Amino acid sequence: MEKTNGRRVILFPLPLQGCINPMIQLAKILHSRGFSITVIHTRFNAPKASSHPLFTFLQIPDGLSEAETRTRDVTLLITLLNQRCESPFRECLTKLFAESETEEEKQRTSCLIDDSNWLFTQSVAESFNLPRFVLCTYKFTFFLGHLLVPQLRREGFLPFPDSEAEDLVPVFPPLRKKDLSRIMRNSRQSELLDSYLQKILETTKRASGIIVMSCEELDRDSLAESNEVFTFPIFPIGPSHIHDVQASSSSLFEPDQSCIPWLDKRETRSVTYVSLGSIVTISESELLEIACGLSNTNLSFLWVVRPGSVHGRDWIESLPQGFIESLDEKGKIVKWAPQKEVLAHRAIGGFLTHNGWNSTVESICEGVPMISLPFAWDQMLNARFVSDVWRIGIHLEGRIERREIERAVRRLMLGSEGEGIRERINALRDEVRRSVQRGGSSSRYLDDLVDRILSF
Repeated sequence: MEKTNGRRVILFPLPLQGCINPMIQLAKILHSRGFSITVIHTRFNAPKASSHPLFTFLQIPDGLSEAETRTRDVTLLITLLNQRCESPFRECLTKLFAESETEEEKQRTSCLIDDSNWLFTQSVAESFNLPRFVLCTYKFTFFLGHLLVPQLRREGFLPFPDSEAEDLVPVFPPLRKKDLSRIMRNSRQSELLDSYLQKILETTKRASGIIVMSCEELDRDSLAESNEVFTFPIFPIGPSHIHDVQASSSSLFEPDQSCIPWLDKRETRSVTYVSLGSIVTISESELLEIACGLSNTNLSFLWVVRPGSVHGRDWIESLPQGFIESLDEKGKIVKWAPQKEVLAHRAIGGFLTHNGWNSTVESICEGVPMISLPFAWDQMLNARFVSDVWRIGIHLEGRIERREIERAVRRLMLGSEGEGIRERINALRDEVRRSVQRGGSSSRYLDDLVDRILSF
């Protein structure tokens, strides 16, 4: 039985796969330090409670219609959730505290930890005199930088002429202006976005601290700059998935476990793993370009195509007739994969990725070089760090063309350029893995976080 410290922590994840994963990983870390864990979650994308029997799960209604749960507009989805979840969340906390039989038991709840994209939780926490920590699921460089976008717009920095597309964004390096343009491409919603980002900044400043799913080794510069924005402690305790805690899945999708025996039959570092994450959608023509690019390499690949990720199609039925048969064991396409297990497999030699932060860090931790194909939001910045700063991958620069994909895979898997990339990512992997070991930077910050929570 786990040793308990008699304290409870309440966690409230945003119901997106990339936000649920780090929150559940944090829950496991804190549970290993003796905390009781209560997870409040929405009906939409509810985490699988059966996978985490030691935690208490409390579901609240989110008011989303079936049509709204299918939207591809993540900004709209988050806006709707913020509009409709405040009252149910407050009622859940009220009931949770009322069920405590004594004042002493009420005091056992130490704090609330929730996602930075929840805008109402700070006010609710304050009404219960409950300290709140913000969980940053982005690279901290992006978290700091994206809060400055309203300022950039006020100062006339946005928009900018096409001739400056390759220039660096002065307050947001190593992002280029063309990357920022893709992040902010829907200018009609700029006023709404600016207001939303301003509220994130305001509510975060009133919190008790920020927990960052990164480490000093990956975010040193931005962490050093954080005291210019925030006056409270920052706790970079990541990467959370390699802390020495019990493994269990927090995936919203059922992984195809046949990936692993298939990989077992492949040669070491011979397979390119391809996955664009849990949210990205592509067109039929882009699906075809990726398929042909991978096939034309004559190298092995494992490709995740999430059902519903191709516009207007259920899955891969728009691929040419006979394409799957033509692969002849060279390629495998699945609906979802056990990604951490796949990236750790000896057969994987490269990762064609959208560069979501979870995927990027998981790839670094296994020393797998990347081919960057970012689509939106923080993916743009993560890809720039991969290609331009750490130099551990190749950037496709948004080109979803078969010749470009074939060329990038060959450069990474077969050329001397790929060997140099592999040496650099192996060195970075070792640094990052040391951070969570006893005495490492993340381990020390975790100790500080535990002490801070226990002080309430």
